[in-house]
Amino acid sequence: MELLRSNLARVRIPEPTTRIYKHECCISYDTLKSEGGLFVDMNTFLAFGRDYVGWNYEKTGNPVYLHIKQTKKTDAEDRPTKKPTLLAIGLEGGFDNNEPQYEEVYEIVVLPDNVTLPFPSVELPEKVRLAVDAILLAEGAERKEQLASWTADKKLVSKYAMDLQQLDNGVAVPPVGWKCAKCDKTDNLWLNLTDGTILCGRKNWDGTGGNDHAVNHYRETGYPLAVKLGTITADLEGADVFSYPEDESVVDPLLAQHLAHFGIDFSSLQKTEMTTAERELDQNINYDWNRIQETGEDVEPLFGPGYTGLVNLGNSCYLAATMQVMFSTHSFSSRYYLDQPLKAAFSTAPVDPTVDLNMQLTKLAHGLLSGKYSAPVLEKDDTANSAISQKQEGIRPRMFKSVIAASHPEFSTTRQQDALEFFLHFIDQVERINSGTPDFDPSRSFKFGIEERLQCSSGKVSYNRRNDYILSLNIPLEKAVNKKELAQFRNLKAERAAGEKELSADEIVRPRVSLKDCLDCFSAPEEVHDFYSTALEARTTAIKTAGLTSFPDYLVLHMRKFVLEEGWVPKKLDVYIDVPETIDISSMRSNGIQPGEELLPGSAAGDGEQSIKILADEDIVAQLVSMGFNLLPCQKAAINTSNSGVEAAMDWLLNHMNDPDIDAPISENVQNPGIDQSKVDTLVSFGFEEKLARSALKASGGDVEKATEYIFSHPSASTTSDMDVTTSSEAAVDPLIPDGGGRYRLLGFVSHIGTSTQCGHYVAHIQKDGRWVIFNDDKVGVSKSPPLDMGYLYFFEKLES
Repeated sequence: MELLRSNLARVRIPEPTTRIYKHECCISYDTLKSEGGLFVDMNTFLAFGRDYVGWNYEKTGNPVYLHIKQTKKTDAEDRPTKKPTLLAIGLEGGFDNNEPQYEEVYEIVVLPDNVTLPFPSVELPEKVRLAVDAILLAEGAERKEQLASWTADKKLVSKYAMDLQQLDNGVAVPPVGWKCAKCDKTDNLWLNLTDGTILCGRKNWDGTGGNDHAVNHYRETGYPLAVKLGTITADLEGADVFSYPEDESVVDPLLAQHLAHFGIDFSSLQKTEMTTAERELDQNINYDWNRIQETGEDVEPLFGPGYTGLVNLGNSCYLAATMQVMFSTHSFSSRYYLDQPLKAAFSTAPVDPTVDLNMQLTKLAHGLLSGKYSAPVLEKDDTANSAISQKQEGIRPRMFKSVIAASHPEFSTTRQQDALEFFLHFIDQVERINSGTPDFDPSRSFKFGIEERLQCSSGKVSYNRRNDYILSLNIPLEKAVNKKELAQFRNLKAERAAGEKELSADEIVRPRVSLKDCLDCFSAPEEVHDFYSTALEARTTAIKTAGLTSFPDYLVLHMRKFVLEEGWVPKKLDVYIDVPETIDISSMRSNGIQPGEELLPGSAAGDGEQSIKILADEDIVAQLVSMGFNLLPCQKAAINTSNSGVEAAMDWLLNHMNDPDIDAPISENVQNPGIDQSKVDTLVSFGFEEKLARSALKASGGDVEKATEYIFSHPSASTTSDMDVTTSSEAAVDPLIPDGGGRYRLLGFVSHIGTSTQCGHYVAHIQKDGRWVIFNDDKVGVSKSPPLDMGYLYFFEKLES
């Protein structure tokens, strides 16, 4: 007791807002149920497993810990099932998840001598008793986010929705190219559901957001409801509807009807398609679900190192499937497991390791690859005998998800996300944390160069280079190898429709396209109409070809299965891709300008005059290109929005697609426009740097007020200089980008089940130890029938020459 009293200065009583970790170790996946339980640091309130608490003492010198251990209770035979009164899991009144009941035991531990003192005990100092009581009564930081995620959305139905007046004013809203009716804003736009006017949202305190035109329109007209453009999805559930008189986000049960009034006809789509293609699609989805998850197969469960499952945290399968493949690569497993011990990562982590991406990546790697958490669960049968279960508990990547989502608000929700978008975001974050040590950056093993060649009718050429992490491929349905079977299926479908009979799942035939045709489509010559030729000083038709300037260690192929149909309706292509287990893309290499070729004017190197070198953000460009846009306009979009983000670049692109010079090469020589120094001085007097002031004035046509708004609405501009993109063949090649032969073997693939990337389920199949393995969240087993033709993302590993 005296030892404890002598260390009371290292004990803190947590405040109500203090983050307290008491359910999971911050550097491993040990929990209260693990052997040894958890030790909560009574100074930092971080939890550590038995094998790791000593590391924390060595690092911090904090000696006093609350030791919590859970033991399973014996289930009562007459345990009643409570009727839920709340749409939630794990909350009082919510659904009973039928998990075993546990009891907790507590004690105070003082390091380094492992002196233990019982709790509760009146002999403990009052400060210790108060601190322990506060810890036990507080909701753990790990649980707060989890419980909030499962609690149902409490948005209410608007009282204005059912009787909403809509004007017959002939307004038809186009699917793209939106702009505020009263200013130049092209983001944060709201469609008024009464008169169809598109207006910008509220202005934030820092000058960002809109110009209050939407809310002012309500004040002038009294038209109550508006929906935010860009949040409308096929199922409409995620649409952001705001009621101005109720001053909150609301539910509009008739939103499909209200949108249809302005040409966004979701209601008719649902009625007609549900009787034909949608019903057929439902059958396909069931078939997909069974094939991708190998439902009905006698899957042999696997346990041990490299076979640890990831528990679904609520629509987190996109994360689980992607991370299983990533940590099956040598680059990531070496960086965060083989070459980085947990203790080394913890010793260099900040005070709170739960918010450090390097620490949480190392924790995840050790959790997945060590085998420590991949063991059969012991269960008791009706005779109270212990038996080995075919299941494993897996690990719950809550802390990793919290950290990786910190800079991306969509990934912090429990909504389903696009695995491709998550992969690109993950790679970007990994590159950022390894920027100081590029030689150790595992993301660069996925990086490669793409070169586009444009030749106009003058015979002169332009080359554009960029780096990317994914090769996004169109699927040429016209190259289907089963055209005869498809024709027969169309006839059968017409016969059944005439007789009002349905097709069975076994009768449905889908196009089957070879991966080689998809790769050839990427490299095939493509006509670019209305191309502005600087040689001819006129519009003409150019021929575009594309190739790779380097071959990465790991090649990720994205199959563009999702397209946007008329009326903003996302559609998934029902197609199979014949993917071999080895490919050779050597013929796709591009070698830049060739002898005898002449560059278009404006594409050559500068003549010594002052130039402004603009570099488009590669990640923004890559995401725009993956949507199907050409490279050059994507680069211009990133440049003209100061690399402020994909959304801003997309808005710019949609508003400038018809510009006469949209396809004109970007000159490396851009004369510095004359900028009034007095205006620069005015902005500098506001506290902005001169370089930033000049960039803002240039972007806003020399208008001081618009330049100020530009700076506030483009926070990344403060770190971005006046930029242009190099379009000549002299673009520097990053020496850190790997290169080699073009032969690859299929390492794994991520499949998707569902009508869009925002719903459904993701599953990973990976080649391990000479066999295919299915990773379906926390279920891991031998794959008997890997659906190689149903992948969304394919991961190929380079074969040694």
